[in-house]
Order: sequence, then structure tokens, then C-alpha cells
Amino acid sequence: MATLNRDGTNIHYEAHGTGPAVLLSHGYSATCRMWDGQIAAFKDRYKVIVWDMRGHGQSDTPEQSAFSEAATVADMKAILEACGETRAVIGGLSLGGYMTAAFHLRHPGMCRALMLFDTGPGFKKDDARETWNIRARTRGDDLEAKGFAALGGSDEVRMSQHRSALGLARAARGMLAQENAGVINSLPGIAVPTLVLAGANDTPFLAATDYMAAKIPGARKVIIPDAGHASNLHQPALFNRAMGDFLASLG
Repeated sequence: MATLNRDGTNIHYEAHGTGPAVLLSHGYSATCRMWDGQIAAFKDRYKVIVWDMRGHGQSDTPEQSAFSEAATVADMKAILEACGETRAVIGGLSLGGYMTAAFHLRHPGMCRALMLFDTGPGFKKDDARETWNIRARTRGDDLEAKGFAALGGSDEVRMSQHRSALGLARAARGMLAQENAGVINSLPGIAVPTLVLAGANDTPFLAATDYMAAKIPGARKVIIPDAGHASNLHQPALFNRAMGDFLASLG
């Protein structure tokens, strides 16, 4: 366990094992603990790096202006550099998957491969993005007003501990909300091996999974049966097999 100071904001991260680096980013209102099963499964062959996004888990909550897609991507780059890595497999679930694609958009040379789990690439149309953003801002307002009582009850959320509901509120407004169509427009230009995976019961993200698999050249698509949004928690053995097969294919 370690802490990285980013302009006065302490970011919690952990590096487990040795070997080729794999950076995993959690979903919104989860923490790095959602990856414990993958740490245990892969640390004998890989350096598995996990972290808590700003406002989440053991990381600090800065002012609202310090929450953004760009700041999140910069945190990911700084964590890799702190771990002595210039290139890694970048992966994440839900918000972490979106930020994985955003990281590739800004730092393609640092990406050995991508793993996009139960996630989406954002929206091309401004009105669809604004509908998403209204929900994100409303979620933030509810968390600020009601505290942790406003949190959902999904598996990855229930296993998470946070220092502040305010941090999650600010993260909803500044990180869950999206600024533009940059990520979705970047998909055809992804030239590294990519795994696109979702739980079969994660119906809100199945169309996005199909879209990303079709748009990213050579992408490998995997659907995990009897799994919902947190597919790594619902079907850990099947998830780890798919992830392990993909990592092994990289050579």
C-alpha cells in the first residue's frame, strides 16, 4: 500500500506481485477492494496495480474543480510512473473502464493492451450525453444531501468503505459526468489488443459492449453467463479465466 501526492491530494494505490504490469481501475462508488479476487489470481505472474479514485476509498476528497476525466487519467499515469512502469495493460470496470479508454486516448504509447469490463464509451450525441450527465449530477446532489444513505446496494458498492459521501458526490459531478465525445470517437483508432467483457445480465451495458467490440479493430468480446454489472464478483472463476486467457495471449 502506498500514497501518491497529486497537488495536495493523496491518492491511495497498491502494487501486488511481479511481472508485466496490469493497472485496474474500479467503478464509481466502489474501491480497489473490488479487485481482491484478481490480485489473488494474478499476482504470481503479473504486477497487479490497483487504486482508489479521488473521492473514493482511502483517497482524499479535493475541491470540486479537481475532479475531472483529465485529472483521473493524470492520476493513472502518475501511479504507473510511481511503480516504475512506462507501459502496462490498462483495465477497468464501469467508470474504470471508461477511464481506461480515456487513458488510451491521451497516452496510447503507455498501453500494452486494454481490458474494458461492463462499461460504455460515452455518447456521440450531445442530448444523450446531457441526459446521462443530469443523472450523474442528481446522484451527486443526493449523496451530498443524504450521505451514504443515497448509495446503491450493488455488490461492488456494498464491499467498499469510503471516508466521505461528499467525495462520491463530487466524483459524480466531475468524473461520472462526461464532457465530450472524445472517447467514443477514438475507438476505431485503438491499435492494441483489447478485451471487451460484460456480464450476460448487465443489460444496460450489453449494447455498449457490442458497439465497442465492433468499433475497436480486432477486439475480443466475452460475455460471462449468470453475471451482472460486477461480473468479476458474480462469476470470479469465469472472469479470471477470460482475463487470464487474454493476458496470456499477449506473450
